[in-house]
This record gives sequence, structure tokens and C-alpha cells, in this order.
Amino acid sequence: FMGGVPQLVVPDNARAMIADPDRYEPRSNDSVLDFARHYGTSILPARPYCPQDKGKVEVAVQIVERWIMACLRHRRFDTVHEVNDAIGPLLKRLNERPFQKLPGNRASMFAAIDAPALQPLPTQRYEIARFKTVKVHIDYHVEVDLHRYSVPHALVGQELQARVTSTTVELLHRGQRVASHPRD
Repeated sequence: FMGGVPQLVVPDNARAMIADPDRYEPRSNDSVLDFARHYGTSILPARPYCPQDKGKVEVAVQIVERWIMACLRHRRFDTVHEVNDAIGPLLKRLNERPFQKLPGNRASMFAAIDAPALQPLPTQRYEIARFKTVKVHIDYHVEVDLHRYSVPHALVGQELQARVTSTTVELLHRGQRVASHPRD
């Protein structure tokens, strides 16, 4: 939607995304880190119990609720595509609405300030992956979802990370890919 990737993403400190919700150095889970690695961005979760970290986001959500969701509250939708088609024109109208105390609107501010700072999108789309720790058997195979995949024989007995997507199984040793197979 934005046409690029920001250098830093500040999500809420949700349990589904954060593996270690430390107050000073929260650590994201493997799927979130994989997403950030794919897009070349950094993830810095908001601190828990610190509403001042999320003030601008909460106001933006409030504006969207008032201007978009309020217009759609009495309509009934059967598919997600119908919802997206209904939201599109309302979002455009919201972004082109002039500010009350500043010159311009959201679209002009984005084009002037944010758009030039975005990094380009990668050529491949991100594919959601789950991670699993596996051990290399003596026959230099690992087992993922009841299927066996080969790895280099020098890794016998070591633990690897399996990155499992809907189409592939990648095996990583210390963050480096050592094998990639089509998923069985």
C-alpha cells in the first residue's frame, strides 16, 4: 500500500509477536524476525505498560474508526474482498481531507516526508514460515512433519532450525542455509 519499506517498525508488544517481553530489550519471535529480515527492516516493539509509546498510533486508529468504520457500520459484507473494495474510496477520501491546524493533508505529508525515506520492496513476496528445531540423524536426514530431508553429512548429530513454508523446507545452521527442499 505504501510502496516501500520503512527502516523501523514499532508494533505493539503483543504476546503473539514477542518472545521475551523485557521492558528494556524485548525480543521478537522467530517469525517476526524472519519477516523483518526479508524486508530489510528492524522491529522495535513498544514497551509494555507505556501508553506514551503508542499515542500517535492510537489516535490514527481512532480516526479510522470514526471516518471509515462508522460509514460501513450498517453494511453487510460476504467476503474480505468486498470489505476492501468498500474501504478503498473511504481511505482515499480520509487521506485527502485537509488538516485542521496544518497546511496540506495526510497524502501530501506522506508524499513529502515519508515516501522518500522508504526503502524499495523486495522482488519476492514474503511467505509466512514457521520454525522448528530439528536434530540431524546418523543417516544425515532430519524429520519435519513426518517427512525426511537430507543435509550435509558433516552436520550429523547437530541441531538445526527448519524454516517451513507452504512450499519449501529450508534447513539453517547458525543462521546460514545449508539445505533447501520442496516440501513433501
